[in-house]
Amino acid sequence: MNNALLIGLAAVGALASGCGNLERSRDTGNPAVAPVTLAQQVCSNCHGLTGNATSPNIPNLAAQPEAYLVAQLTYFKSHGRRDPAGFEYMWGLSRSLTDKQIEGLGAYFAAQTHERQPIESEPARIDAGKAIFDNGVPQANVPACGTCHGPEGKGAATFPRLAGQHADYVVKQLLVFQRTEERPAGAIMKTVAHDLSPQNIRDVAAYVQAMAGS
Repeated sequence: MNNALLIGLAAVGALASGCGNLERSRDTGNPAVAPVTLAQQVCSNCHGLTGNATSPNIPNLAAQPEAYLVAQLTYFKSHGRRDPAGFEYMWGLSRSLTDKQIEGLGAYFAAQTHERQPIESEPARIDAGKAIFDNGVPQANVPACGTCHGPEGKGAATFPRLAGQHADYVVKQLLVFQRTEERPAGAIMKTVAHDLSPQNIRDVAAYVQAMAGS
């Protein structure tokens, strides 16, 4: 067998192997890797296989509105979202994703079933948070959270699902909106969060984690 034939057979074998590995690839820079593979091989490391994160500092993605997920990945890719921890990981992971992969990731996590979070706060705090979610804080001109996020906190379009989100993550993001310009696309939330007190923030975060949703 001549050298040319050996080289050709080796190349075919390498290509076949590469194609087979696409189903387990973690290469976020390869446009041929399917979104479901990226979700299960890459995103799952932090967000869980079904988008239900175990760490309280990492957001649950399961059952989030597809449009919201697509928008956030797009913001990370374009560096339009700069909140710490988010950009430290997500800028690098998203920089080479194609629009098709981003759309597929959004569809994958939107279709997952949300798993209810444990109720960790005392009833009084949860009740206070429910009052803010349902009615806002009238004396501070803060509108009800349910106005945009839905009465059951399930979100819609580019408004995220809050029901069952980790309280620690909600607190962190409300402070980002309140104190920084790191999420410019969330200009509405900056206005909303501006007059929330630290206790308001902790209360409403406790309530949304305790929400059942579906």
